[in-house]
Amino acid sequence: MVRATYGAPRRRKKARYFKRAKGFWGGRSRLWRTVYESVVRALAYGTRDRHRKKREYRTLWIARINAATRMRGISYSAFIDGLKKGGVELNRKQLSELAALDPATFDQLVAVARAAREQPTAAK
Repeated sequence: MVRATYGAPRRRKKARYFKRAKGFWGGRSRLWRTVYESVVRALAYGTRDRHRKKREYRTLWIARINAATRMRGISYSAFIDGLKKGGVELNRKQLSELAALDPATFDQLVAVARAAREQPTAAK
């Protein structure tokens, strides 16, 4: 009885992993077991970090908006609350860009936020 070795499919599978490990250092690009572990771990880190990147950008945008609003004498939370009450629907990325690149428009947004917070709201 001939022993089945799963030859060609296994070689193709290994070749895919070795191709992904190209550029890894030392045995991580040459030794099958190490290549497999490295590639699987790299893919897991990639998935995690794609989600983490979104979180880190939002943190950066908030820090920029906070710095810009404090320079204008209002806190970040009061600014965001005022924008919501004023009906301004800009996301934090857009607000951050305005704060950095167009200070005049950002000043107008701060004025809108202040005015919206000073208006009495109807009781629910």
